[in-house]
Amino acid sequence: MTMTAPSVHKDPESMTMTISMELDATVERAWQLWADPRQLEQWWAPPSHPMTMVEFDLTPGGRLTHYFTGEDGQKHHGVWAVIAADPPTRLELADADTDADGVPNDGNAMTNMVVTLTERKGNRTLMAVELHFVSVEGMEQVVAAGMEDGIVDAMGRVEAILAQ
Repeated sequence: MTMTAPSVHKDPESMTMTISMELDATVERAWQLWADPRQLEQWWAPPSHPMTMVEFDLTPGGRLTHYFTGEDGQKHHGVWAVIAADPPTRLELADADTDADGVPNDGNAMTNMVVTLTERKGNRTLMAVELHFVSVEGMEQVVAAGMEDGIVDAMGRVEAILAQ
């Protein structure tokens, strides 16, 4: 069996975009894609901008600090604050772009990300990543900048990690 291709649903009324796909893995195995910083680094970022997790505390109130290294060597920092973590089925993160010292940059269009992992027949899991935005304009701006394509591409790398 293989995964299904990622699907994207944009809801301007609720200012959300949800990317979902069915994985050939149990819920517990799918959770490890998020709970193991080395696995998350392998699939979340494009190969051209590798992700490095710096701080990784996946408990409510914890933080996941990270940076992406561009082809020019420049680092782009960010932090996900853990709002909720209910292993192995739900994770809610608040997103912030930051400077190198962890100070949030103004104008971040995405505010929250909610990950749900739902058991399916045959030891399969539906993984849904729901992105919340501050405005419809912010959502459109992020989509125009390539975020939708980037996350769909990222989710396409999951199958190789699950096969390891």
